[in-house]
Amino acid sequence: MHPPHRHRVVRRFWTAVVAALALPLTMLSTGSTPARAAALQCSVDYRTNDWGSGFTADLTITNRGTDVIDGWTLTYGYAGNQKLGNGWNGTWSQSGQSVTVKNAGHNGRIAAGAAVTTGAQFAYSGTNTAPTNFAINGTSCTGAHQPPITVLTSPAAGAVYAQGDAVPLAATAAAADGATISKVEFYDNTTLLGTDTTAPYSLSVSSLTVGSHSLLAKGYDSLGASADSTPVGITVASGPAVVASQTQLPVQQGRTASYDIKLSTRPSADVTVTTARTGGNSGLSVTGGASLTFTPSNWNTAQQVTITADNSGTGAATFESTANGHAKASVTVTQIAAAKAYDARFLELYGKITNPASGYFSPEGIPYHSVETLIVEAPDHGHETTSEAYSYLLWLQAMYGKVTGDWSKFNGAWEIMEKYMIPTHADQPTNSFYNASKPATYAPEHDTPNEYPAKLDASVSVGSDPIAGELKSAYGTDDVYGMHWLQDVDNTYGYGNSPGKCEAGPGDTGPSYINTFQRGAQESVWETVPQPTCDQFKYGGRNGYLDLFTGDASYAKQWKFTNAPDADARAVQAAYWADKWADEQGKGGDISATVAKAAKMGDYLRYAMYDKYFKKVGNCVGPAACPAGTGKDASHYLLSWYYAWGGATDTSAGWAWRIGSSHAHGGYQNPMAAYALSAYADLLPKSATGQADWAKSLERQIEFYRWLQSSEGAIAGGATNSWAGRYATPPSGKPTFYGMYYDQQPVYHDPPSNQWFGFQAWSMERVAEYYQQTGNAAAKAVLDKWVDWALSHTTVNPDGTFRFPSTLQWSGRPDTWNASSPGANTGLHVTVADYTNDVGVAAAYAKTLTYYADRSGDTQAAATAKALLDGMWENHQDDLGIAVPETRADYNRFDDAVHVPSGWSGTMPNGDAINSSSTFDSIRSFYEDDPAWSKIEAYLAGGAAPSFTYHRFWAQADIALAMGSYAELLE
Repeated sequence: MHPPHRHRVVRRFWTAVVAALALPLTMLSTGSTPARAAALQCSVDYRTNDWGSGFTADLTITNRGTDVIDGWTLTYGYAGNQKLGNGWNGTWSQSGQSVTVKNAGHNGRIAAGAAVTTGAQFAYSGTNTAPTNFAINGTSCTGAHQPPITVLTSPAAGAVYAQGDAVPLAATAAAADGATISKVEFYDNTTLLGTDTTAPYSLSVSSLTVGSHSLLAKGYDSLGASADSTPVGITVASGPAVVASQTQLPVQQGRTASYDIKLSTRPSADVTVTTARTGGNSGLSVTGGASLTFTPSNWNTAQQVTITADNSGTGAATFESTANGHAKASVTVTQIAAAKAYDARFLELYGKITNPASGYFSPEGIPYHSVETLIVEAPDHGHETTSEAYSYLLWLQAMYGKVTGDWSKFNGAWEIMEKYMIPTHADQPTNSFYNASKPATYAPEHDTPNEYPAKLDASVSVGSDPIAGELKSAYGTDDVYGMHWLQDVDNTYGYGNSPGKCEAGPGDTGPSYINTFQRGAQESVWETVPQPTCDQFKYGGRNGYLDLFTGDASYAKQWKFTNAPDADARAVQAAYWADKWADEQGKGGDISATVAKAAKMGDYLRYAMYDKYFKKVGNCVGPAACPAGTGKDASHYLLSWYYAWGGATDTSAGWAWRIGSSHAHGGYQNPMAAYALSAYADLLPKSATGQADWAKSLERQIEFYRWLQSSEGAIAGGATNSWAGRYATPPSGKPTFYGMYYDQQPVYHDPPSNQWFGFQAWSMERVAEYYQQTGNAAAKAVLDKWVDWALSHTTVNPDGTFRFPSTLQWSGRPDTWNASSPGANTGLHVTVADYTNDVGVAAAYAKTLTYYADRSGDTQAAATAKALLDGMWENHQDDLGIAVPETRADYNRFDDAVHVPSGWSGTMPNGDAINSSSTFDSIRSFYEDDPAWSKIEAYLAGGAAPSFTYHRFWAQADIALAMGSYAELLE
């Protein structure tokens, strides 16, 4: 356990060291020459909270020198029309674009390595570019020192070692700005293995356990900066093993392909390795290297096995390389059509993703959010996972079945999801007490986290749940069949909420259900308090975590789950394609049971179509005045942001609840899933009204896109049936969609929910699939306009690098929806604020263009899809997949305050205190042991924003899928 704010102390020490070591030697005094004061050195950390017409600026001034700063004046300038309103912790003034801040009486003295803060509020219009020309007492605050470059050169990615054998680690490290390398640390994931202080940097480790390991090196320089290498995955076997260079090998018809074989450990005598096909496609055969001999001197020298494919047929076969006394190596070889180079790419990337040594999966086979552990976005740790990742695993394995004919992996992916991410009956034990005539007790949503807890109000009427009875009748259970959205795969937090297990604790291993977001639209991930889905009051405060979020007279121990509808819809979408492709191969029966489960999931997904409290949809204003729904009049037939359900842990307590969501986002809609659940025989729901509901949803979703489409072509935010989450009165003149109010940024505001181009690409890809399968004219009309807009903002350079929109900005509003005569939305506009080469989003964008081009014949869309896929393949590959560096300026928010009401106190499972002084980091002190933490330390101390190269599971899966889709439709 770490004391709260430990990183603050470390950071100040680090800045003092930087300043001391940065002094030039010529400043040392000699003889009678008087000693001279060290030059002032400083850094200024500038952050804002911007609401479009104004902002607050918070500035942290750090003394990076060795002498005290006794009295300071900060100066800087803006490039726009920012106008000072008022300031604090200093005397603020402005002349034109120049700003001057003089210290206050209490913060004029800044000790060496220490920092003070000041801030102000400004108004502006137009752009709000951050200043960079800061000076203290006339001395410019210098730019940040560049961190060293560290590369792990040994072992090789994918290497296999026998347990007990030495694993040789080696690294190179190069410092910048005249600094020198002081040491290199070697890590197994987040566990420090050892340190070397002299080049060449190396370490021999014989203690690694059997299984997969993610190794990295971290170099430190003489100025205190550090940087870690790209992770390298290896495997430790229980004994000597035959090692293959890859697990997947594509071979085109009529051609040959090879892979390498060697041994994991030196033998005492010659070893013969025999390779043969053990099952599968008989058109594949070993034509070279069927018998290879390894000696005590060449055991680690690779020798080739060559596979030849005949001129017809496709499909996979397993080839096993065996030797006496050694674990075998297995390679799946897939015969593909002679022209299918993009199928070969799919298999190559699939092999990297699914190789256990790459680090994408937990020991249980659960996909992590990312290989890297230090990452904060919707999941606040890399080795959490989401229902999104599970849905992408299903889709990835569906495409694998299409290419190879092997459907066992698709079935296996659903089994993993069902076992670990769909709550079992033991996780939701009191659903039998659910009263469909009163689904839940109303509580308002508030604008900011510091307005919570929100008081429950039983006097507000709620509507009835019209689908609970028919779901029970169809499936014979009271339990809900849907994924929870967030899982702590390695139990890093320590709640121990494994499936069927409620709060076992930090010592438990394996996946644990958790939740984070709970306090309104303004709550960013940086302001969340993680909590267990099953709250037994074992951690947190006296009522566990419940009284941070809702206000009530008393609290009962309870369970609660939240579903992300886009993930469940994607799982249905994957099942649709799996069924289509398996049927084409005559193997539909292989996955029929799994496809039936997807139909069941889609049946329950209808909870996402309902107002949060089942109130009547349309012109719903006032918690008391808005009428309770009496059935389907509470459904908006769109995919909302979530649905949730919960109840008492005490099986004799007699209560449970369910809610929908009043907010629908354009980026969450999935007409492909709606089509599958309403018109595709194998995915039709069993319930009485499920098919009809999805048919209406399909029509409504396409209308929703048309209503939200800007004059330029991009899709705007969404709509809500509950303004501000509490049925408030919306601003005058708000346009409506079937009585729901237009919301430019539905659900969350920090950052605004519809500024990310990824939501455009994800959502339009589903529309494009629906159009490609059906030729629907309304879907085509939306796509025609969207594709033209997106292509006009896409650049592909001669070297294959590319840029497309990243951040979008919105103005105006759509016309009120008229189904019989839709408006042109001439007053709704989008502009592109900046551009990106994000490879995950590029894959979704390329898929959109691929499906659209296949049906429409648009040659520019087809050419751009190919250019995006070729560009990332040729420019951005590494040992783990395809990735690009990204600068994370938002990581200055590790120090953000987390609202905890005054007087409330509790603890996290590891002992971190939760109180009114808590920050994002202070209740996640495990981050301070992460190998990449020093990057955050340096940034918080005034250094440059850190750069990371992340391997997100969803992104790698989507890139592979884009390759497979292009091979199927356009190659």
